[in-house]
Amino acid sequence: MCDSKKYLAELLGTFVLVFVGTGSAVVAGKSVGFLGIALAFGISVLVMVYTIGSISGCHINPAITVAMLADKKIGSKDAALYIVAQCIGAIIASLLLLGIMTGLPGYDLAVNGLGQNGYGVASPGGFSLLSGFIAEVVFTFIFIMVVFGSTSRAAPAGFAGLAIGLALAMIHIVCIPITGTSVNPARSLGPALVAGGTALSQLWMFILAPVIGALVAAAVWRYLFEAKTGAA
Repeated sequence: MCDSKKYLAELLGTFVLVFVGTGSAVVAGKSVGFLGIALAFGISVLVMVYTIGSISGCHINPAITVAMLADKKIGSKDAALYIVAQCIGAIIASLLLLGIMTGLPGYDLAVNGLGQNGYGVASPGGFSLLSGFIAEVVFTFIFIMVVFGSTSRAAPAGFAGLAIGLALAMIHIVCIPITGTSVNPARSLGPALVAGGTALSQLWMFILAPVIGALVAAAVWRYLFEAKTGAA
């Protein structure tokens, strides 16, 4: 397979995740609520696993790519290019979403936002930096463990997309009030770069915390579970 197809698949998949996920918050958040937003993110991942999983593995998340690199399931070159592609896809999604929202009378980017993540004054529920950091580390850890487990050789074939999508929806249900839910640095990067301001100044946390959670998950999976389940 041509390597460029893998990178384009990651770009497309991340685009869909961010465009639909943050779009549900910005466009339909008042109608569907946190549960609807959570389902939008989860369903986006679910459908993309079955769309591009056979091409790139459907990481569409730098945290997953970092975890796979740590567990030696992907090489450093592919990992770097996957992350670049994911970030580009997220930025394109946010730019297009902003283009749509500017057509809505009364929409103000500074007031209404673009589905960006945040803590403190930018947290949907007013949660502190420490609360947000802990939540992002722990929920990323849980998410990556589901990814490892559902894609292992011992797992039932064909159900990884369902498990991963439901896991992301589950995580969003709890985490949206805390930070808006990242567990994905690319998902945070796109809206933050376009929205600027507080979102951009707080972006560091939504890069650092998911990466920490991903690395812990990779270590736990590799040294406690991988040999027992016969994972690839």
